[in-house]
Amino acid sequence: MTTRYVWVRSMIRPVIRLISAVTVGTAVVATFLDTASRTTINPFNFFGFFTMQSNIMTALVIFVAAVFELGRRRTPAWLVPVRAATTTYMVVVGVVYNSLLAGLAGGVDLAWANWVLHVAFPIYALLDWLLSRDRRRLPFSTIGLILIYPLTWCAVVLVRGATDGWVPYPFLSPTTGYGSVTVYVVVIAVAFAAFGALIIWVSRVSLRGARRSARNR
Repeated sequence: MTTRYVWVRSMIRPVIRLISAVTVGTAVVATFLDTASRTTINPFNFFGFFTMQSNIMTALVIFVAAVFELGRRRTPAWLVPVRAATTTYMVVVGVVYNSLLAGLAGGVDLAWANWVLHVAFPIYALLDWLLSRDRRRLPFSTIGLILIYPLTWCAVVLVRGATDGWVPYPFLSPTTGYGSVTVYVVVIAVAFAAFGALIIWVSRVSLRGARRSARNR
């Protein structure tokens, strides 16, 4: 292979990462402006949804990964578990939305932005994790890191629900009773732990398989 071919091939992944991150940012901004054009918008409420926060967070992480790759710098150790966490969040967003919430009223009204945030980017984030080689084998203790954000998000939502009355999803409203809310929080924690375990398992199995193939060759 020529040097030029190798260089072009090495640029494909980081460029795709940059495009995906910019696309998500555009979808978030477009949704914000579309909502603001129809009603008075409260930024704390708009950005209080898990979908918005997780998309922004994952886009930033993928953007950072692309920058390191374009600069031919080694991916820092801290970025891999963070990517595992954000990938988990996007997988949960995609699964929950497309299995339970698609077609229901509310959410992102801008059709193309809704598709980007709930369908396209969750799929891309998962594929990026499955197919990329700039990651390492992670311990299952990484699940603890993965749970920090969703549990913190739940805590903030519960505080807001008990004070100013705003909650992003009805099942987390204190008006339904704290017994019911506790059950939902436990279910949320279990779901994130389960999907996080799968993401971690993929990193361990895939990398082990790649090493075996290399040895066989």
